[in-house]
Amino acid sequence: MQLFLLACAGGAIGAGLRHCANIIAVRSLGLEVAAATITVNVLGSLIMGAFFALLYFRWPEAMAIRVFFATGVLGGFTTFSAFSLDALVYLERGAIGITMAYIVGSIVLSIGACFIGYLCVRTMLS
Repeated sequence: MQLFLLACAGGAIGAGLRHCANIIAVRSLGLEVAAATITVNVLGSLIMGAFFALLYFRWPEAMAIRVFFATGVLGGFTTFSAFSLDALVYLERGAIGITMAYIVGSIVLSIGACFIGYLCVRTMLS
């Protein structure tokens, strides 16, 4: 039950941070750009990679921290479902090229950012 509550608390924080990212993106880029979604997915992936390396190399037994931060905060912050909806909206508008660029860019940049975050922390800890 404690891990469940930690995931819920972290998720609330992550969702609040996600809402702030939405506000910033809309104010600076307008509603037509899915910049907030791709930004939080890439940033969240970068942080997830770094966090995973930190746990793996320094705190392998830290289940409570992993659940709170990885499952909760980062799970609430990154929004793959919003990514899917953005892609659907682009498709509905008939913007096939933008849709494909958005999908490929999101996936490649997010996985790349996760890898970079992991490598940075692994290198610092080695």
